[in-house]
Amino acid sequence: MSMSLLLLAAASGGAAIPSTPDLGTAEGRCRPNESGPAFLITLAGLKDRQGRVKVELYPPNDDDFLQDDNKLVAAGKTFRRVEMDVPKTGPVVLCVRAPAAGTYTLSLLHDRDSNRKFGLSKDGIGFPGDPKLGWSKPAWKSAAATTGNGPTRITVTMQYRVGLFSFGPLKK
Repeated sequence: MSMSLLLLAAASGGAAIPSTPDLGTAEGRCRPNESGPAFLITLAGLKDRQGRVKVELYPPNDDDFLQDDNKLVAAGKTFRRVEMDVPKTGPVVLCVRAPAAGTYTLSLLHDRDSNRKFGLSKDGIGFPGDPKLGWSKPAWKSAAATTGNGPTRITVTMQYRVGLFSFGPLKK
């Protein structure tokens, strides 16, 4: 499920949205000892160690950023997805392969109850650059990251609902 659909679900009260969980996973999954372009994303500020985390990689423009995954793939555009259970201890790092060196937009989700639905009051979201979030998606430039010909390490701070109309990092 793309992040734009998650934001739309949040705006409509968290209604269930059909998901294609395997779309983009074969292309996105990093393999042992692989040296090509990829993002190694360390998640900071997780609320807890429950559920699953997911990263999705999109083209670097506002029209395609957070677009429905089925539409992107049907149009031959870049889309990658990687999901995993949150590890009980240690750093939380997701690796997603990029098709080539360059700039991409990324979205991350902490699905705390693993139900494949965005829970407005409980689930977390994050983007590179840690943009301030409200009810609309951030501009692609504030959620972009660049990778070279090998793996690139970045850190994304997860944000959770902190008020009626906004998201933010958890206060420690």
